[in-house]
Amino acid sequence: MTNVLPRIVRAKEEARHLLAVLIDPDLGVDEALLERTVQNACMARADLIFVGGSLLTTAAFDRCVARVKALSDRPVVLFPGSPAQLSAHADAVLFLSLISGRNPELLIGHHVTAAPTVKALGLEAIPTGYLLVDGGRTTTAHYVSQSTPVPHDKPGIAAATALAGELLGLRTVYLDTGSGAERTVSPAMIEAVRAHVDLPIIVGGGIRTVAQARDLCAAGTNVLVVGTAFEQDPEHIFAMSEAVHG
Repeated sequence: MTNVLPRIVRAKEEARHLLAVLIDPDLGVDEALLERTVQNACMARADLIFVGGSLLTTAAFDRCVARVKALSDRPVVLFPGSPAQLSAHADAVLFLSLISGRNPELLIGHHVTAAPTVKALGLEAIPTGYLLVDGGRTTTAHYVSQSTPVPHDKPGIAAATALAGELLGLRTVYLDTGSGAERTVSPAMIEAVRAHVDLPIIVGGGIRTVAQARDLCAAGTNVLVVGTAFEQDPEHIFAMSEAVHG
């Protein structure tokens, strides 16, 4: 299954919202839990399955991606926290550039390391401008990236940053408060970014309620990413799906 980016672009053009379930690769340690998680995501009509995270504590990343692919008929997209999080079993990889930060390794350094492997594996690379946004607490993504997040109440900064990414030729923009954040990106920030760029907008981090999902989609989100909340309450994904697809 290929051409993930055209699917996202087409959904945006048709004013449809997509739901992505983010799976922590450490779930692969518990195969029964991983199987239930993927099955619930598929039954809830998740459109995409993301695999990855900022901190990898198991060496079984490739095996986890292979298992997710075997269990699912949805596109499997890598959300890599490092060049080590690559697998030929995925359909695509978010080729993330941390444009909200000033860490050169995450702007271009890791990409140079990963590029030959991405090419050799035949992965569809989706050039993505990644913005870390303040979610009320320091998350693993903030700590590992060693970058200052965009202030929660400064939508103008996010909009200008996203616009710079678009002008640089990036194909999507991902606003994220990080796994386990106390709050998600504000609808006002999404609206500001939407007003400045024509790129598909992906939003994740701190999304726990159906109301939040509806508000973020209404503000201009094209792909809504649910991770921690789904792990804590797998049944919750069905309500989230209705909010996104409705």
